Amino acid sequence: MEIGKAESSAVPGRWFIAAGVFVAAVLTLLAVANGARAEILKTEVLPGGVQRTTYRIGPVDVTPGQNRIAYRPIEGASRPAVDGWITRIKPDLVYEDGSIPDSSKVMFHHGVWINLSTNEQFYATGEEKTILDLPEGFGYRYKTDEGWLLNDMIHNLTPQAMKLYFEYTLDFIPDTAAEAAGIVRARPIWMDVQNGSIYPVFDVWRDSGGDDGEFTYPEDATNPYPPGNQKNVKSIPANGMLIATTGHVHTGGLSTDLYLRRDGATYQGPNCPDRISYEDELKPLQQKNDSLVARINKLKQKNAKMTRTQQKIRRSMKNRQSRSKAKSLIKDIKRRKKSNSKTIAMVNRLRAKNKIQLDKVKAMDKAERERDAACRGTQPSVDDGNRVHLFKSTADYFDPRGPISWDMAMVSTDNDWRVRVKAGDKLELQTTYETKRASWPESMGINIVYWVRDSAYAAAANAPDPYVTNVAQKGVLNHGHLKENEDYGGETGKNGSKLVGPDPTKLPDGPETGGPFTISGFSYNQGDFRLPGSAGRPPVVPQGQSFTFKLSDSDITNEVWHSITSCAAPCNKSTGISYPIPNGEVQFESGQMGPGKAPTVGYTQWSTPSDLKKGTYTFFCRIHPLMRGAFRVK
Repeated sequence: MEIGKAESSAVPGRWFIAAGVFVAAVLTLLAVANGARAEILKTEVLPGGVQRTTYRIGPVDVTPGQNRIAYRPIEGASRPAVDGWITRIKPDLVYEDGSIPDSSKVMFHHGVWINLSTNEQFYATGEEKTILDLPEGFGYRYKTDEGWLLNDMIHNLTPQAMKLYFEYTLDFIPDTAAEAAGIVRARPIWMDVQNGSIYPVFDVWRDSGGDDGEFTYPEDATNPYPPGNQKNVKSIPANGMLIATTGHVHTGGLSTDLYLRRDGATYQGPNCPDRISYEDELKPLQQKNDSLVARINKLKQKNAKMTRTQQKIRRSMKNRQSRSKAKSLIKDIKRRKKSNSKTIAMVNRLRAKNKIQLDKVKAMDKAERERDAACRGTQPSVDDGNRVHLFKSTADYFDPRGPISWDMAMVSTDNDWRVRVKAGDKLELQTTYETKRASWPESMGINIVYWVRDSAYAAAANAPDPYVTNVAQKGVLNHGHLKENEDYGGETGKNGSKLVGPDPTKLPDGPETGGPFTISGFSYNQGDFRLPGSAGRPPVVPQGQSFTFKLSDSDITNEVWHSITSCAAPCNKSTGISYPIPNGEVQFESGQMGPGKAPTVGYTQWSTPSDLKKGTYTFFCRIHPLMRGAFRVK
């Protein structure tokens, strides 16, 4: 969900377009430029006066390797024809026949539905295809005279052009339905750890953050914001109640955490009584039990040893004299074993008696711990004086390899999540990424929080106060595994059939030159080990020098952006949604090379670090991961 801005300098510093004459002109231009048509695919009637309608916008001509931000109006047959209430939105990106493309080929990188009349970003989805599902009885207000805009980014990971369609399914209650009278108006608050940025991303580097292998932004970042501009904080404009939220992270993301700050607030709920400790009773009982067990085991070991001796004696009986002596020895062993067995039985009785008392005390200790945990579970976690935790939206990865792909879903608040808020309260957002596996350039942390005003819903005043009651529930998974995410990549196949090229570490040296090498035709050209012959050999420079890459004029003109991102050698396995990843032993990253408009970094030429040690270095393009290259330092 990479949120950008319109390609115009008329609205600097904001990613949405302001309402007014400028908007009308932009919408007209977009409608002409996109040539898209809108249509209603199907409508079904659900209980509660709900109409579930699937809308289609398109066709959208997706150019080879496209990864740019676009804006298009949502109007006409692509939205409801009457006023009413939206209670659910489900997104998708499809071919003309309705089939869903594999995420390893093209992704609905982000889509943000913007109400231009209210300046509200009321719905957003990313590669994980999050569904908005408001609690029963609440809805987002829809009016036909309000302008809508779709801020979208289609990421084509291939060199092939595509014709695609946006689809989104609305659950809608028209004003004419009797049930509409009971709907409470829910309003969105856009929370973003880089809110207000043209391209609100930040980089997460492997081994950064804490010893736990996690990096939390902005907490672990150095000077993440300009002085006086806490981008991850929003003020609540009026008394009311929070009702729903879901987080958004990029690959490698683990969670978002939503907090609330209230000036002067502290924990105001009841205090739990001190937990009764049974340690003084448990310790001697456990020690006695362990001692008795050890004694029993020792006696059993002695008996086992004597049994082995018996067997050895029997095998040694060769004549009458030896048999007579052996029988005497065996008789003595049996006597001692019998004595040991009696002792074992006696110790077992002692142990059983002790265990009855031990189990009784353990049960009391367990009950006391559970009572204490239940009590403290109702208490909110208040830190930094007045910051209280509201909800953790975790990323649940279906990818068997872990948090390294888009095969995941976020955890959303349950239907009964409610939080009492007051005017002036401040919402704060943080997001956490893993840092053991790889680096994660261009990361995000976003939540859309829905809330209602007291003036719209009197019962909001009775919602749980987060400084009295712990509201940070576990939540529910937003959706299950999606079939289009099953192409993980990273395979070798038989006889290397799925490799994109040979192992570059085993190739002979290429030319001794630092470039610049021109990136064009979805190839790094010299050093792209997919190329045949000498062109695919890693170019070489002496230690202390850099390699330089630049975008071709054609790619700049056609807005085809590329990156040089280090990956673990040989980096030549099959392409998928979790291979390759930015996990090079030595980390380097160019960013999305381009002229500067989102999502590019503002330069079209980039050089590798000059302090690299001797060796062969492999890299790939994060935007088009089929592109692989290597260079060599000698």
